[in-house]
Amino acid sequence: MTCTCNDNNESIFLPHVADIIDAQMITSTEKHFKLKLQSGERFDYEPGQIVEAGLFGYGEVPLGLASSPTNGESFDLVVRVLGKVTKALGDLNAGDTMTIRGPLGNGFPVDEFKGEDVLIVAGGIGLCPVRSMIEYILHHRADFGKFTLFFGAKTPHDLLFEEDLEAWRCDSCMHYMDTVDTPDAAWKGNVGVITTLFEKTTEITPATKVIICGPPIMYKFVIRELDMIGVPRSNIFVDLERRMKCGVGKCGHCQINDKYVCMDGPVFRYSEIETLEEAI
Repeated sequence: MTCTCNDNNESIFLPHVADIIDAQMITSTEKHFKLKLQSGERFDYEPGQIVEAGLFGYGEVPLGLASSPTNGESFDLVVRVLGKVTKALGDLNAGDTMTIRGPLGNGFPVDEFKGEDVLIVAGGIGLCPVRSMIEYILHHRADFGKFTLFFGAKTPHDLLFEEDLEAWRCDSCMHYMDTVDTPDAAWKGNVGVITTLFEKTTEITPATKVIICGPPIMYKFVIRELDMIGVPRSNIFVDLERRMKCGVGKCGHCQINDKYVCMDGPVFRYSEIETLEEAI
């Protein structure tokens, strides 16, 4: 049975209870949750969409879905445990419940990527929302051209989803590259900002479709590299979920000129927002 959580305008305000199947700290501040709806319905969504995850008495936070909708009844979220609400969520474990409102917003235009070469550039916790698209591509590998993934983190200890990273390094169906700003003694990989990875591959062409998600400062420098390659800005998609709060366009927290990130995004074609100074 498929969840109809957002089939009408009223239900976007109605939270649904989700059971926590598994919960693990994957860095010193990030906790990875695997969930399923308590109702038994399948939670249907598109890669790149978000939910509002909450706990009664504490509030809600917007989170990008960190797994592909092809995973079955379960879905993944990653919480950065820092504020009041996220600390309360971070105390939850397998067997507990949280509330889920969504899916919300517009995700990646998957059909537009089919048949094309794809580059995903993820920085830090930005890997979480794009993991939905990464898994989707790998689950439908024949539908896409060459697939390249760049991932950058501050230190080796900040690299998320270590089991995934190991699998991606060995996966002949994709070209995975990572880098850290500050290495430790055991690190054998690239050192430097994420844009240093561009000089290590020739697979990115002007026809490549690109997804970017990470810290704000990263976007402009990655886009500069793509400009030099000749990638049209209409081929670049950015995820701006960091700006959201209510998820339904009511609080105004995510408003950028006439755009609401939670409703018009969080995924935007860069050519549509490049003139909006506050966007990036």
